[in-house]
Amino acid sequence: MKNTTIALSIVLLISFYSCKKQTINTPINSINSVDFTIAFGSCNKQYKPNVLWKEIKKNNPDLWIWGGDNIYADTDDMSKMKEDYEDLKNQNGYLQLIENLPIMATWDDHDYGFNDSGIEFYKKEEAQKLFLDFFNVDKNSPRRKQAGIYTAKQFKTKEGIIKVIVLDTRYFRTALKKAAKESKKRYVPNTDVNSSILGKEQWAWFENELITSKADFNIIVSSIQILSSEHGFETWGNFPNEVEKLKNSIAKSKAKGVFMLSGDRHLSEFSKTTIRNLNYPLIDFTSSGLTHAYSSFVSEPNQYRVQSVISEISFGLLQFNFDEKSVKMQMRGENNKIFQEINQVYP
Repeated sequence: MKNTTIALSIVLLISFYSCKKQTINTPINSINSVDFTIAFGSCNKQYKPNVLWKEIKKNNPDLWIWGGDNIYADTDDMSKMKEDYEDLKNQNGYLQLIENLPIMATWDDHDYGFNDSGIEFYKKEEAQKLFLDFFNVDKNSPRRKQAGIYTAKQFKTKEGIIKVIVLDTRYFRTALKKAAKESKKRYVPNTDVNSSILGKEQWAWFENELITSKADFNIIVSSIQILSSEHGFETWGNFPNEVEKLKNSIAKSKAKGVFMLSGDRHLSEFSKTTIRNLNYPLIDFTSSGLTHAYSSFVSEPNQYRVQSVISEISFGLLQFNFDEKSVKMQMRGENNKIFQEINQVYP
């Protein structure tokens, strides 16, 4: 009887460690029945090494989304900007990642023109052409004729549909309202009803993209944060009327599974709120930055924050499960380490 007990214990131990080893070696995209994976990030200094490209590739994404500040040009010299894009192309690991991988992208201030620039930037048409050229947008695409780089695309799988709506928060954005010199904040809210982030044409386009969407999940990509608004830097909160318009547009559209991605801040965080006539929480997932981070960060207010601020280099990962109507949202960093995650189930 004693020998039988010992033999049984050995079998159980072998089974336990075999199962444990199998779990560790299971490909990331096969865990929890992941149907589609999106990786995204922002704030990439093209002249610095990006150690995260290889980490992103480990997750076998089906789509890469640029969240803005894809290069740091900060210029009105288009020759320099073109060279900066070439440097990005040569950044070790980037071409290996995007080989046979779809890409969607927006821009932010550093790859648009000057720091915090908007509608007033006088070389925006030239900058748009360079942007579209770099991302190999077809010469006959409507984006070549429109003002602004906004776009939308559906990704259809046998399990369901994901729609990505990329906004341009630069080309039409009203000039920012500076705070008083004695203030610790850089900018203050502009409540003028004529002020705007998206401009009339883009707003009409955006609302139509939401209303007509048949997708199971709808992702809104904004280069700047949408919900976090108390820090005094760039944010949709500098235009409170635009924030309310965005929330109302989402609720009115009845689009399914809407959430938002943002960048810009050199930190990563989840923000979440509830809005009237929307039967699920609205999430703004900020992921920034890829090559540098707000390493001296101590604290800043954000009434919508969920969990904590990550002030290390990181990228965002979205894992979709259509049967469960869920999205696992993760912040990952060096060595593919998961900093934090939330799993949102949609009705």
